[in-house]
Order: sequence, then structure tokens, then C-alpha cells
Amino acid sequence: MSNASELRLTYEDVRGVFGIMPTPATPDADQPDASDTVDHEEAARAARALVDDGLDALMINGTFGEAATLTNTEWQEFTRTVVEAVDSDVPVVAGPTTLNTRDTIDRAKFARDIGADGIMLGRPMWCELSFEATIQFYRDVAEKVPELGIVVYHNPSAFKNTLTPDYWEALAEIPQVAAAKYGTIDAAYRDCVDAADGRIQMMTIEKDWFLANKWFPDQATACWSSSVACGPKPVVRLRNLLLGGEIEAARDLTDRIEATYEPFFPKDMQDFRRHTISLEKIRMNAAGYLEAGPTRPPYHVTPKRFLEGARESGRQWARLVEDIDG
Repeated sequence: MSNASELRLTYEDVRGVFGIMPTPATPDADQPDASDTVDHEEAARAARALVDDGLDALMINGTFGEAATLTNTEWQEFTRTVVEAVDSDVPVVAGPTTLNTRDTIDRAKFARDIGADGIMLGRPMWCELSFEATIQFYRDVAEKVPELGIVVYHNPSAFKNTLTPDYWEALAEIPQVAAAKYGTIDAAYRDCVDAADGRIQMMTIEKDWFLANKWFPDQATACWSSSVACGPKPVVRLRNLLLGGEIEAARDLTDRIEATYEPFFPKDMQDFRRHTISLEKIRMNAAGYLEAGPTRPPYHVTPKRFLEGARESGRQWARLVEDIDG
């Protein structure tokens, strides 16, 4: 297995804002017989804009990036578009997760060969993986694509298992595992950070970054954010404040960021988990920073009662961007 000095993305590289963008869709992308549904012009424009507006890294093809609903050709062409648009100015972390190890490795090799720096790697989820199978999966991908740093995609609802401290202790032994897209802070977060023992950067969502950094100021030096696709300036500003030691200003901005989420989440979080993709894309479209387009089937069916909250969240984020610009 490759050692850490040969990796394109290491633990030391994971600092600042790791933003996640959607896969912009053509107007007919919500039709079950649509083909070639990636809006490559918008994808390249949006990726370049996010980098120019201050992101430290760009991650693609997670949940609302619709990795599960792109054809393999669409996935490859979109990944290539983003890598070329970013042009090595910041790391690009591709999302190769599929329902099996072999296809995931093939996608990871493709990402490596076109110049991606790392992979945001979930787990096959048709059946729940055991502890042993989970660790073996990450080892297998790391061994076959040793050049790429791995950002573990920790999403229990999507991948059917929860990565408890014993998982993180084992994953930290894999040199390619540099970071985790942890999600929101939960009751186990501090124990998981301790188990990773300073070898995995456990990135929280930007609205929880202030708290994570308060607990672990020497380790919590990065966050992930989907909200950057609504306009990255609030999160870039938060980075500058938090890492610059302006604690009270960072606290105040965190409160304003959190407020934009209030209309976004349905009362029952299980409803949000069912409709994450469409609600995220609706929020982004309403914010107006990029055009995410419609949601690809079968996740395009969303109750109307949830839609206005997502739009309002996007509008509130856009106003926050305007206030920071002002």
C-alpha cells in the first residue's frame, strides 16, 4: 500500500472549506427516458465560480450530486468537466461510490487518471455491511487506487450503517483515509474524533464547525458545505474568522448561517432524508448562485408541502450573501 507521502490528498491538505456542488441537470433530466442529462456548460461555470470565490477544495457526486442516478457515461463526463474547469487550482474530490467494490474501483481509477486528487467514498448499501466488510471495502479501494486520498462519506441513512468509534480506529490505519464528511455533530462525534487519533480530519457541516473547532481547535480545521452551492461567501467568511481567531464574530456568523436552515428541514427528519436530493436542489435554484436543474428519477417525486421551505431557505441564504457583500 502506498505511504502518505505519495498521496495526492493528505490529512495536512484538509483545511478550510470543502464545498460540494450538484451535478447541473438539463431541463428534461426529470424524465425517466432522458439521456445525456448533464448541463456541462453550467457545470464548468459553477465549478470555476466556486473556486474563484474562495473554496479550498471541491467535492462532487455525493447524495445531491446524484451519483446514484447518473449513468456511468454521465458520471465520467461530469467528473472530467469539473476536473478540467478547476485546472488543479484546488483539490477535486470525486464521488465514485456504487453498489459494489469493482465498479467503485473502476470509477476511482477513472477519477485518478483524469487528475482528481481524492475520492469521497461511501459504501455499497444494498445490504448493510458488517464491521469487517466495511473496513475491507475501504482497504480494497485504497489498495487498488493508492494515489488518491479518501474522504469517508459518513451518512448512516444512505449507507445503512453507523460508523462508531471502533470503525474510525480501524479506518485510521489505512494511509489513504485523510478525512471524513461526518455530517452534523451527534452524541458520538467527540468519541469518534478521539478514536481517529489525529489521523482523520472529521469534517462537520459548516453550521457545526464553530462547535467542533471549540472542542478540537487543533484538529477541526476544515468543514464541508453544500450551502456553498447557494453562494460560498458566508462559509468562506466563517473560515477566515474561525481560523483567524475571531471567535465572537465567528459565533455570530454561525448563528446567521443556522437561521437559514430553519425553514429548510421538515419537522420529521426522516422526511428530509427521503427527499434530500430534491430539497437541496430546490434550495440552490432559489438562491440563484448556480442552476442545479431538476432532480433525476426516482428522487424527483417530492410532496409540495416541503418545497416552499426549501425555496425560502435558499432565498435567506442569498440575502446573507448580499449582507456579506455589502
